[in-house]
Amino acid sequence: MKQLSKYTFVLFFFLFWSEIKAQTSSDKEAIQSIFKRQMKYWNEGNIEKFMEDYWQSDSLMFIGKNGIVYGYQATLERYLKSYPDRESMGSLQFEIIKNDFHSPNICWVLGKWHLSRKTKGDIGGYFTLIFKKINNQWFIVSDHTS
Repeated sequence: MKQLSKYTFVLFFFLFWSEIKAQTSSDKEAIQSIFKRQMKYWNEGNIEKFMEDYWQSDSLMFIGKNGIVYGYQATLERYLKSYPDRESMGSLQFEIIKNDFHSPNICWVLGKWHLSRKTKGDIGGYFTLIFKKINNQWFIVSDHTS
């Protein structure tokens, strides 16, 4: 009977592990597509579309050099004020350095951002994003950009 329990444990372990791996791969691809989509919309000059992958909630948090902004609308207004025209927006590139799935519904991402701007000068920095899976869709719930 002990032998059967050992085999049962091993079987369940491998089934559980393969399920986690499959989910992580699919979720990783979904998050990668968010970055591609955001770069596309930013580079088209469409901040509203860029923001579609942010959680539309008063609990959304954006942390930048000027402090913390709470809420989707306030974060959108912050972007619109900071980047009022195409020249200010420039061309956006992301580089993902690391991502970790802390649970099936939470992903932490560390990356670099860079804006190429012809007359205003290039700028860039780092970001840490927390994604949360809500109703089977990934959203940015916290953005710390420097």
